[in-house]
Amino acid sequence: MQSIKIEPIGIIHSPFKNIEDIPGQGYHRENIEAVIEIDEKYKPAMKDIEGFSHLIVLFYFHKSTKTHMRGHPSWEGKEHGVFALRSPHRPNHIGMTVIKVKQVCDNEIVFTNVDMLDETPVIDIKPYMGEFERINNPKFGWLEKHKG
Repeated sequence: MQSIKIEPIGIIHSPFKNIEDIPGQGYHRENIEAVIEIDEKYKPAMKDIEGFSHLIVLFYFHKSTKTHMRGHPSWEGKEHGVFALRSPHRPNHIGMTVIKVKQVCDNEIVFTNVDMLDETPVIDIKPYMGEFERINNPKFGWLEKHKG
């Protein structure tokens, strides 16, 4: 396989400076705000983004220094394959989250649902389109037993 070079399109300014401070899922702290600062050369790509309430953000776990094939969430002792987890310690260290847009101004996106560290490189942004994202009767694998 050939290698791939990915250039960040921006950076996240987050109040979370340490890995231990990050919530398991960003929606647990809707009162916390962060900012995505888009590089000036990608500013034209932001056209019409302000109309979306939520965006999908792909980012690089820049503080992850190890790769695991298996792991377990902090709230469960059972081990799972890393592709069945959202762990940062994975091949390529790519993360994904859905953010709630508060404001778009110039080359910045102010958002909540923050679960990224300060200075996290942003790889890509896509609009969240609920109608297109909707999946009827999804299965949640090993997480099924934890659903309320």
